[in-house]
This record gives sequence, C-alpha cells and structure tokens, in this order.
Amino acid sequence: MAKYEFQTEVNQLLKLIIHSMYSNKDIFLREIVSNASDALDKLKYLTVSDDAYKSIVFNPRIDITFDEKKQVLTVQDNGIGMSEQDLTANLGTIARSGTKAFIEQLSKSGNPNSDLIGQFGVGFYSAFMAAKLIDVYTRRAGGDGKIWHWSSDGTNSYEIEEIDPSNEKAKLYGFDKAETLGSAIEIHLNDDSKDYASRWKIDELIKKYSNHIAFPIYLHYTQTKYDKDGKAEGEESKVEQVNSANALWKKNKSELKEADYNDFYKTISHDGTDPLLHLHTHAEGTQEYTTLFYVPQVAPFDMYQADYKSGLKLYVKRVFITDDDRELLPSYLRFVRGIIDSEDLPLNVSREILQQNRILETIKTQSVKKLLGEFKKIGEDADKIVKEHAADAKAKELTDEEKAKVEKWTKFVKNYNRPLKEGLYSDFANRDEIAAIIRFKSTDASGDGDGKWTSLADYVKRMKEGQKAIYYITGTDE
Repeated sequence: MAKYEFQTEVNQLLKLIIHSMYSNKDIFLREIVSNASDALDKLKYLTVSDDAYKSIVFNPRIDITFDEKKQVLTVQDNGIGMSEQDLTANLGTIARSGTKAFIEQLSKSGNPNSDLIGQFGVGFYSAFMAAKLIDVYTRRAGGDGKIWHWSSDGTNSYEIEEIDPSNEKAKLYGFDKAETLGSAIEIHLNDDSKDYASRWKIDELIKKYSNHIAFPIYLHYTQTKYDKDGKAEGEESKVEQVNSANALWKKNKSELKEADYNDFYKTISHDGTDPLLHLHTHAEGTQEYTTLFYVPQVAPFDMYQADYKSGLKLYVKRVFITDDDRELLPSYLRFVRGIIDSEDLPLNVSREILQQNRILETIKTQSVKKLLGEFKKIGEDADKIVKEHAADAKAKELTDEEKAKVEKWTKFVKNYNRPLKEGLYSDFANRDEIAAIIRFKSTDASGDGDGKWTSLADYVKRMKEGQKAIYYITGTDE
C-alpha cells in the first residue's frame, strides 16, 4: 500500500476531534450518511445529463450493515464513487483558505464542541470520534473500473492501494461485479463506541438525523426466528428501510413541524445546532419552484473569506445540480443555507447557462425579496415589543414568546448586520428594504434589544429640528 501524510490542517483537526470530549458523538453517522446522499445526488445528475453515464442502471440506495462482535459499522452507497485522485483530494486534504484560522479557533476554545466543529462541516473526519480505524472501498463511475482501498487510523497518515475484484472485501461489497459503483465506508469502532454496532441505535439515529434524506436507507440485521410454539429456530437475515426518503421541501408546510425543519437543516448544513429561522416558499404561475431557506444561529466561519462556500443546493425536479454556485443569491446573503428546486430549468443546465438564465434570475430576484421581507418583519416585531414595553412603566415582564422574538432579532443583527450593509451599495434595487433592516450602534439608550442599536428610521425620527445631517463614526465593530 502507498502511504501518504495527511495535510497539516487535517492532522490538527483529527487530533482535536479524537482527543476532545466531544459533546455529541452521534452526529458522525449523520455526516457519513449525508456524504453518501451527496454521492448519489452527483451520479443521479450525471445519468440524466451526460451521455457517457446514461447507460448506467441507477437504483440509488444507502445500505448500513454492522457486526456487533467485531464492532464494525459499514455505510455503503452506489453513488459516484472515488478514484485514487479523489481519495487523496477528498480524504487527505481540506482545500479551504479558512482552515488554519478555524483550527486555531478550536484550539483556543479549550473544549472543542459540536457547534464549532459542525459549523466547519468536517464530514468524513467526524467518524474518527467513534473509530479506531476506517477502511474505504470504492469504484468511480465513468472511471477505469479500478477498485481502491483507503485506510487510516486517524493519526498522521493514510494508505491507498488498488485491490483485485477477487479480494475478500471487494466481493463482500459487490465490487467483484463490474457494474457495482460507489463507496463502502467501514468504521471499526473503538471500545467507547461499540454501542453504535446495534440495530436499535442505528435505527434511532437515522430517524433522528437522516429521515428526510431523499434516497432510501436500508438497515441490514439478523434476528432470531421462532416457530409457532415460540421455540427459537435460528437466525434469519432482514433488510428494512429506516427513513421516509422524501424531499422535505416538496411537502406542504401544514404537514411539517418545527422539528422536521430543524432536523433537515442539520442534514444539509452539517451544523449541530437548530437554525435561527427558516423560510419555506412554493411559487406557481409562469414559473414553478420551491425554496427552503435557513439562517444559522451562528455566522458561518468562512463568511468573510474570499472563497466562502455557498450554502445553497440547486435542484431541478428534485435532481441535484450544484452546491457550488455563488450566484444563486447576492453575496451579501451568503450566510443563507437551503434548497432551490426549479420545475422549469433543463436538467443538463451548465454553469455558464446558469449565470445567464432568465428563470434562475427570476427565482433569485423573488427569493431576495422574500428573505428581506422576512428579516424586516422579524425586526419590526422585535422593535414593537421593546418600544411598547419601554413606554409602559407598569408593564409586566416580557412573556417567553416575546423574549424569544427579541432574542432572535438580537442574534440576527449581531451575526448578519455587517454582510447586509454590503447590499446598500451592491443591490440598488433593494436598497430601501435593506436600509430598513440593518441596525447601527447608537449612543441613544432607547434602541432595540440591549439598547445599543438603532434603525436609520428611528435615528431620523430623533433628529432635532433643523438638523439636516446624519452624524456617524466609522469602525470595524458590529
């Protein structure tokens, strides 16, 4: 096997993950299943858009097997798979400029937690929280047909080798058949994590974190078979679908609970916390599309990096197209996560076409208006509560619902005020709407939230008679 050193940042991240008291180890399975779903999305798109892949018989699925005695948990998909180069790029490096700063932030915190790590989206690497060894067996769709084996114990290095179809593991995961594509992630559980090799634990976690993955997830297990008199006859193998396998954003809003939206957000964003807010819209008429947008509780760590990652996934008729198009929303809304699903775009749409597409431009325009309108409403509701309470000397303490509304708005302002200000000079069409949303630090004590913020409209109301100028001091603070 050829041996390779992990990229320095990966090595540092793995040490933090493995040697920290991780507050929510369960999420590693969510991360691995989400990666499997992404691999299926990618192949699904190619089979409908690229002639070279249309001959592939594609029946997408994710299979989970476990061996309780050997303490091994395996997640297998029949998606795009990986080549030797893919394994090095995807499992040996993190190609993002903010990585070093993020690692430093984690290290300084003294107690790296799931919120911070989830915010970064370590994906595959999170499995090392539960694993003493990970083996990956994979074959790339549209490649040379070779089967690759990647292996690491999560310390300083990993190994890659090509294996023969006659190899025991190649046969175990079906790679002895030339048509078998995708990846099998074999997680050898450490002693503290052996309970994950359990039917009930896996079933619980899939239903909790991955129920709305759009592809079926099958759990393989054995159970004791009994005769009609209740006597054990031996073991029988069973396969059971454990998720609902639907596109949550296509469901009617009346069918969904807050918990459904929150769970789906965690699946698509790799964030361990509930979102600050969500906005679910279905548009019909000259164009039909669905959007499901989320605003995170905590600002994305790379929000001010030049190569920030888009948090939006574009679908056409539920077929994944891209998650790497930063033109889906203007850059001042780069903190928004979620889904855009169009019924009218062609499935074989290219990136060049996306940048000039009239349909997508309409979706973008309407989405911006919807989002800004929602932000404005949240701000107005919070302002009204604070002002009415301040004006009434006999006012009782705020109710829990009122406190929650004010707290939501305060968090929003503190996290997203700065990027929204960019919209004042980059989005002339929506300048007035943005101006109504953003807040400014003020010496006036009657501002909303903690009394330090004011809107432009409220500042103007407080201007003295004859005052014609707005006075301000620039700075890098909020």
